[in-house]
Amino acid sequence: MNINMTLIGQSITFAFFVWFCMKFVWPPIVGALEARKKLIADGLAAADRGKHELELAAKRASETMHDAKLKASEIIAQADKRASQIVEESKGTAKVEGDRIITAAKAEIEQESHRAREALRGDVAALVIAGAGKVLRREVDAKAHGDLLEAIKNEL
Repeated sequence: MNINMTLIGQSITFAFFVWFCMKFVWPPIVGALEARKKLIADGLAAADRGKHELELAAKRASETMHDAKLKASEIIAQADKRASQIVEESKGTAKVEGDRIITAAKAEIEQESHRAREALRGDVAALVIAGAGKVLRREVDAKAHGDLLEAIKNEL
């Protein structure tokens, strides 16, 4: 065989092989590469969007935490204020109750004092009568003062 003919045959076969590859093999490979390129680009874009959304979420979380702290401080301040009001109301109520108890105790003491005076007057009157009776028994002559005793007896 002739070397030229072999070279020409190989060249034609190679050209046919290149044409076949360009027509049937190359488009699916290029399509797969393009699809892969698009997939990678979409993934990178999604990563950028995710990063941006993460930053926004972090900002929102920070703002929410700040608002929550402010609300918590406000609630604590209101609770402290209400606690102070309750303490003041309790003090006022206790003062009124204490005044009422003191007034009732003074009234009871006054009543007890009045009862003790009345009982003492009764005891003193009984002692005076008993003492006067003893003195009069010794000093009064029944025969001499009979008319006077009769008059006292009739008055009673």
